[in-house]
Amino acid sequence: MRIRYKKWARPELEACAFYIDEPEILKGKWHDAFKKKAPIHMELGCGKGSFIAKLASENLDINYIAVDMVDAMLGLSKRNIEKAYRDLGIEPENIILTRHDIERILLFMDKNDVVDRIYINFCNPWPRPKHKKKRLTHSKQLVLYREFLKDDGEIFFKTDDDGLFNDSLKYFEEAGFEIVSKTYDLHNENIFRYNIETEHERMYKEEGKKIKALIAKKVEIDAEKN
Repeated sequence: MRIRYKKWARPELEACAFYIDEPEILKGKWHDAFKKKAPIHMELGCGKGSFIAKLASENLDINYIAVDMVDAMLGLSKRNIEKAYRDLGIEPENIILTRHDIERILLFMDKNDVVDRIYINFCNPWPRPKHKKKRLTHSKQLVLYREFLKDDGEIFFKTDDDGLFNDSLKYFEEAGFEIVSKTYDLHNENIFRYNIETEHERMYKEEGKKIKALIAKKVEIDAEKN
């Protein structure tokens, strides 16, 4: 999703207590970065942050890392997070917002940064064959996530794109994940405990598009048994 440059975003992020501009410094130490010890969940490609703002502010027993690489998006995420917590009269102490290229996620995450769950919502479908390896659900990316996702850890994935969804089913299998649940019509068959709608999701629903979703679980693969 393209978004206009916002000159206020960078100064606000630099002044934000829950924003980390150089996540590499926390590699192997993410569990020490939060005020309270708790399981970590992560959103890859947080966009404007409406999803993670609601999720994190309503689940204070979980610590959250939200990643994007566009300052304007992160600036909007920061404001949405602040509003969600302000409305509840609490401080955003269980969330860290950071900027990084997700294709290079192992530059700031490793096996010591155990994550229980990953959320991927409406990522770029990269429909051209030459670009498919850029997909956040491509098998080459999923293998990277395995490095820090706990055994039996889960990935929650939503998209409106049929091609991306069907290809991702194969990607997850190739990378050593079991599809626990899937649906081609999330709003008539909710496979999540509760579903937080993103801005994209509301827009696509209004357009009459069906939302595809799945839950995938990390399982042991042969390469790890040897």
